[in-house]
Amino acid sequence: MSDFAVSDASKVSSEESPWPVSRLSATLKDWIDRLGYLWIEGELASIKIGPSNMFGELRDLQQENSVSIHSWSVAKIPGDLKQGDRVLALIKPAFWPKGGKLTMQVMEMRKVGLGELLERIERLRTQLTLEGLTAIERKQPLPFLPNLIGLITGKNSDAEKDVLQNAKLRWPDAQFRVIHTLVQGEKAAPEIISAIQTLDADPDVDVIIIARGGGSFLDLMVFSDETLVRTAAQAKTPIVSAIGHENDRPVLDDVADLRASTPTDAAKRVVPDVEDERHKLAQALQRIRLRVEDYVSSQAAFIEQLRSRPILANPHTFIEEKEIDLGRLLGNIRDRFTQTLDRETMGLDHLRQQIRSLSPQSTLDRGYSVIRDESGHVITDAAAVSAGTKLNLKLAKGSLAVTVDPKSSK
Repeated sequence: MSDFAVSDASKVSSEESPWPVSRLSATLKDWIDRLGYLWIEGELASIKIGPSNMFGELRDLQQENSVSIHSWSVAKIPGDLKQGDRVLALIKPAFWPKGGKLTMQVMEMRKVGLGELLERIERLRTQLTLEGLTAIERKQPLPFLPNLIGLITGKNSDAEKDVLQNAKLRWPDAQFRVIHTLVQGEKAAPEIISAIQTLDADPDVDVIIIARGGGSFLDLMVFSDETLVRTAAQAKTPIVSAIGHENDRPVLDDVADLRASTPTDAAKRVVPDVEDERHKLAQALQRIRLRVEDYVSSQAAFIEQLRSRPILANPHTFIEEKEIDLGRLLGNIRDRFTQTLDRETMGLDHLRQQIRSLSPQSTLDRGYSVIRDESGHVITDAAAVSAGTKLNLKLAKGSLAVTVDPKSSK
C-alpha cells in the first residue's frame, strides 16, 4: 500500500483491487454534487461575458487560489463586471467525469458594494467592542524613549520618509527596524500580519508603527481586515496606527494603542523632541536651583535668629539660671525639712510627757509600791492575804521580800 493518506474508500480500493478511473470520476462527481449551492466571495481574475454565457476565473482574497467559473445564463450577472472587481457569487460546483475538470456554475453574481463593505466593517467594529478589544483600559502606554522602533510601511513610500525624517529631526539617535510590505490589495494583509508578528517577537522593539499616507476607502480596506486587526490587538508591543485617513477610519485605529492622524504625527508621538526636552531639563534645573537657594537662605536666616537669642549669645546664662533655680529649690527643701523636724520633735516630747505621767514608775517614785504574791499576782485587798504569806514589794528603786505579820493581817 502507498504511504499517502487515503479516505474510507480505501476499504474497497487497494493495490490488489484498484478502482477504474471511471469509478473515481463517478465518486468525485457524487461527492461534489452533494455540496449543492454555495455563496462564495472573491476577486475576478478574469471575466468574459457574452450574449448568453459567461466565463471567467475567481481568485481568493487572501491566498494564491482560484477556480474557474461559468454560466449559461447571464440574466443575474451584472454586465459591467470587470477584472479586479470584488464579487459575491451563488455557485454550484460541477465535476465533468469525461475530462476530469472541476468548474463552478454561477447561478447569480453581484458586486460587493461600498455600502455592504461599510456594513461589514461596522459589524466587525461592534464585535471587537463587545469583546473589549477597543477598550481604553487595555491600551498600552508608549515608552518615553524607545530603544528600537518597528516600522511597517510600503517600500520607498512617502509614509516611510515622513516617519524616519521627522523622528530623526526630533531625536537624531532614534533607531528603526523597518519591514516593507504591500499596503493595499488582497495580498497586503498576510504581509502586514507577518510583519507585526516578527516585530512583536523582537525583544529590542519597544513600539511598532504601521504607516500609510492615506488613500481611498477601498485602498485602506486591508487595515480593516479582521485577522490583521486581531493580530494587532493581541500584540504585546504597543502599536501606533498611522494610516492618515480622517474619514471612514479603518478598524486598526480602534484596536491600536495609539491612533496618529498622519505618519508625521506618529513620529512626533513616538519619540520626544530633543530640543524640547533640553528646554524642559533647563527649566527643571532652574527650578531646582531656585528651590535650593531659597531653602539655604531660609535656613541661614533661621540660624541667625537662633544665634541672636540670649541663650546662644551667652551659653552660661542657661547654666546660671538653672543654678539659681536649683538653689531656690534646695532652700525650700531645707526649710520644709526643718519645719517637719521641729513639728515632729514637739509631738515626740508631748508623747514622752504623756507616757511619763502614765508610767507606773512615776507612781513608785512618789513613794508608792506594788505588792505581789509569790505567783506574781498584784495584791489589792488585805483581806486576800493570810498571816505568814510571803509577798514581794516593788519600790521605786529595787524590791523587798516580806512576810505578813499575823497581827497586821487582822
